[in-house]
Amino acid sequence: MGTEATPLLEELGHPFLPVDPGSVSGAAAIGLVPRPESVRQARDFTRRTLHSWRLGEQFDAVALVVSELVTNALRHGLGRRTLDWGHGTGPMRADLELELMLSTSRLVCAVRDPSELEPRPARADSAAESGRGLQLVESFSDDWGWRRLSGKGRGKIVWAIFLTD
Repeated sequence: MGTEATPLLEELGHPFLPVDPGSVSGAAAIGLVPRPESVRQARDFTRRTLHSWRLGEQFDAVALVVSELVTNALRHGLGRRTLDWGHGTGPMRADLELELMLSTSRLVCAVRDPSELEPRPARADSAAESGRGLQLVESFSDDWGWRRLSGKGRGKIVWAIFLTD
């Protein structure tokens, strides 16, 4: 259900992602609606994409990070928008987008959401059941960052990078 994507480099510009535009060999994106099932949908999309790129061995770490990025976007990136956590009816607009981009030596996982607020790792209590999402992203990826969108795009993109060599 994903599509071939236009790399995020076009929206963000090269200085904001450490990927040489000439080295991009694959990109795929999927729109996600503001529902809890989108986390599973993002993992499934990631699994299919990584297998098609022959990177299946990296799935566990990448899927964990994708799950955290999408969960954070659902919880914090939609602001005060109403999330349909029940059994809604009718079509929903995709407010979030997951993009996977493969370059010569890197895999970039990026999630776009409509919020312009800076993502900040929480100082979670060791007994807390939530609040460690970005700490996990930082631990399992080789790098991560974010950027507010400008121009006609509003919101932000949060990304994580995995070395593939």
